Amino acid sequence: REDGKVSSVSVQQLIEQISCVNKAKMIDHVGGMEEGAYEIYNSVEKIIKQDILGCEMTDLEGKDLGNKEDSAAPEEEVFGDVLWDAHDEQEQMEAFQQASNSTCELGFEKYFERLNDLVAAPAPIPPLLVSGGPGSGKSLLLSKWIQLQQKHSPNTLILYHFVGRPMSTSSESALIIKRLTLKLMQHSWLVSPLTFDPAKLLEEFPRWLEKLSARHQGSIIIIIDSIDQIQQAEKHMKWLIDPLPVNVRVIVSVNVETCPQAWRLWPTLHLDPLHSKDVKSLISAECNSANVKLTKEQEKKLERHCRSATTCNALYVTLLGKIIACVGNTGNIDEILQQCCQCQDTVSLYRLVLRSIQESLQSDKEKDLLREILCVIGVSHNGVSESELMELYPELTSAVLASLLHSLHKMCLLTYGCGLLKFQHLQAWEMVKLEYMEAGENGIFAYRQKLVEYFTMQLSQDRVTWRSADELPWLFQQQGDKQKLHKCLLNLFVSQNLYKRGHFAELLSYWQLVGKDKSSMAAEYFDSLKEYEKSSEGEESMICLADLYETLGRFLKDLGLLSQAVAPLQRSLEIRETALDPDHPRVAQSLHQLAGVYVQWKKFGNAEQLYKQALEISENAYGAEHPRVARELDALATLYQKQNKYEQAEQLRKKSFKIRQKAARQKGSLCGFALLRQRALQLEELTLGKDTSDNARTLNELGVLYYLQNNLETAELFLKRSLEMRERVLGSDHPDCAQSLNNLAALYNEKKHYDKAEELYEKALDIRRRALAPDHPSLAYTVKHLAVLYKKMGKLDKAVPLYELAVEIRQKSFGPKHPSVATALVNLAVLYCQMKKQIEALPLYERALKIYEDSFGQMHPRVGETLKNLAVLSYERGDFEKAAELYKRAMEIKEAETLLIGGKATSRHSSSGDTFSLKSALSPNALLEHGQR
Repeated sequence: REDGKVSSVSVQQLIEQISCVNKAKMIDHVGGMEEGAYEIYNSVEKIIKQDILGCEMTDLEGKDLGNKEDSAAPEEEVFGDVLWDAHDEQEQMEAFQQASNSTCELGFEKYFERLNDLVAAPAPIPPLLVSGGPGSGKSLLLSKWIQLQQKHSPNTLILYHFVGRPMSTSSESALIIKRLTLKLMQHSWLVSPLTFDPAKLLEEFPRWLEKLSARHQGSIIIIIDSIDQIQQAEKHMKWLIDPLPVNVRVIVSVNVETCPQAWRLWPTLHLDPLHSKDVKSLISAECNSANVKLTKEQEKKLERHCRSATTCNALYVTLLGKIIACVGNTGNIDEILQQCCQCQDTVSLYRLVLRSIQESLQSDKEKDLLREILCVIGVSHNGVSESELMELYPELTSAVLASLLHSLHKMCLLTYGCGLLKFQHLQAWEMVKLEYMEAGENGIFAYRQKLVEYFTMQLSQDRVTWRSADELPWLFQQQGDKQKLHKCLLNLFVSQNLYKRGHFAELLSYWQLVGKDKSSMAAEYFDSLKEYEKSSEGEESMICLADLYETLGRFLKDLGLLSQAVAPLQRSLEIRETALDPDHPRVAQSLHQLAGVYVQWKKFGNAEQLYKQALEISENAYGAEHPRVARELDALATLYQKQNKYEQAEQLRKKSFKIRQKAARQKGSLCGFALLRQRALQLEELTLGKDTSDNARTLNELGVLYYLQNNLETAELFLKRSLEMRERVLGSDHPDCAQSLNNLAALYNEKKHYDKAEELYEKALDIRRRALAPDHPSLAYTVKHLAVLYKKMGKLDKAVPLYELAVEIRQKSFGPKHPSVATALVNLAVLYCQMKKQIEALPLYERALKIYEDSFGQMHPRVGETLKNLAVLSYERGDFEKAAELYKRAMEIKEAETLLIGGKATSRHSSSGDTFSLKSALSPNALLEHGQR
């Protein structure tokens, strides 16, 4: 749309189609397609980081700083200094969803009872072992039980980890323990320094578990699926043998053949072969989905076949059902049944699946491509993406790839994890090795070499993505090529990418393979950086260099090399102060990291000075209630605690906790939104019961929750139910009814049903005027929003008394010289100007200016905005000399503000009311009231 107008009929039709979709987002963009795609990419990234993962993004730091990294946005937003890999977390979410995908329960009820008994049993109790053969349904059982627990036990904290293929990222013990520790910290709202040293991380986990479980009100259940696939599981999971805290229960699943001997003494829940009726229901479910009917004779034949240990497990039977369903409508079912009955285990059944896919292909070329795709996915570290396959095999067309992947996915050979194609089950990869890798290790080497060449080419083009950082060093490690691995690690962007995503143990293991100790590794990195610095020119390049120096400093700090960590962190600080500005937020980041080294070094005086500088910069840049400010407060509190200054530490912790609580409520972050949403699902069931004020409040909260998810229809339903219940229980004049009216009005305002919104706001105002004190915040809230609505509808005469009342309320609440009174005066003045009543507006602006100058000083942005408004007013009255003088002063303040934050002026500090920021006043978070807790 250009200037708010739609450019063509087809665009108008598209907008009309999209407007009825709850979660659609439109971006206005006029320009080239590449720019448009970039806008969409940024928007999607922001939604993922903010709404789904709860990370904090800022205008100051949300921009990519060059093509060396996927993203330059700071990763440590969620957990202070701890680096958190959003990709690893997403992979776990998807693994859980895929594991729980089956609609058949497979007679799991008896196992659920046993799992429930474990949770209820008195402590101390060792971990419960869930054992079974490959494909017996262990992951399905655990994921279904997790869902039941989440539904029925809201106070139970469940931490799960699904281990994927051996040697994949999901099977690395240090990453698993770090993730579990961080999830515990997140739920206890604790932000503390966490070691990155893999050995210390594993050693300290029992202490973290003890400490954090004591802070949690309910039970904690830790579930690790396929724990025997973890590299050196017995060595790295020693904490399982120690007595667990009283409110902690642990459940692990293992393959019965590969379970470590020491664990076999634990209480065990063994999954029996499937019962014949479960076999029948699984196969029927698959056949029914394809409208395939089996004869009684065919059903009996299948039942007889699925009686051995290897043919009556969940995976085998599911695969069998899919084969019959697939062939049923086009081929001879008896013939395919005969072939299936010759397959005595899952691997041989997968081979039958593969051969049927091969037979469906049109040419030998497509068959070759099928082999290449499966083998290259199999030899990779974490899988391969579709776009990578297209680049690896230029002869592969989109149509052929789509067709192949559809068949492979449908038949449980491949699955998607975070956009990467990988094998759905280990048995599928075993079959591919038997079928295609006759040359054994030589065959694997050849395919790995193909991937090595592909990702090496990316590096030569300065394209370091998380994919090349994940795959290339690992491939060199598997091939034992120490020389190339060494060279790859000295590519600063590869190491930075791994480190910033928390893959510390992996990075360390590569250096150990190369044969370098910590000190020589540090020296080599520093030399590489010095070399890189020689070719760095321009602001963008220097900012990128500062990031590299900071990453190196943090890496060395985590290794315990404190004296060597200072130099790169100091250099990062110098570059940022020069390239950006001494008061830029990235400078605060450098100060914070440098202070952290001094804390470990016990140079507390130096650390305190640096933390205080970082705090001041963060407060100026983001405002006093930003999570970045909370981070600095936490760091200072920890420092004071180390110096036994407990009172100062406690004050800062309380201040930080309030900021984090507020941020979680506003942002819908991992800590706040996920828990609120989970609670909402339980409350949704409870509120179907009788009328009570508590249930009405819950309905109101659910309405707010759905509103924040942009699900306006559902939100309206809950808010109406809340209002009706409150009117029945409390009477229509109760202040709680005003809250429901206010929220419904806000919703109608959002839907542009202004007449309905006006009526409800007026009712809410009438109740609050009669029930509340004249300076009550809730009264001020309704007054403000109704005034803004009147103004939007052009009912300026009705808006004036409300704007005047807003001034009165603020004067009573804060006193006549408070900045918020000045903001209310400016809003009223703007309204008078719109009504061409300049004479009434002038004294209001002048009074507001005096309050701002007395409160903030002569050079504050709010003073500048008010001067600009006064300049416009003077110009309209014909006093051009005064207008010029006022405008000049306003511009001087604007220029000073631009310099202050590194050339990027913002309206963060502007509080000149309706003139500039109506949108923020009408944001969803501002509109709806959650009610008193």
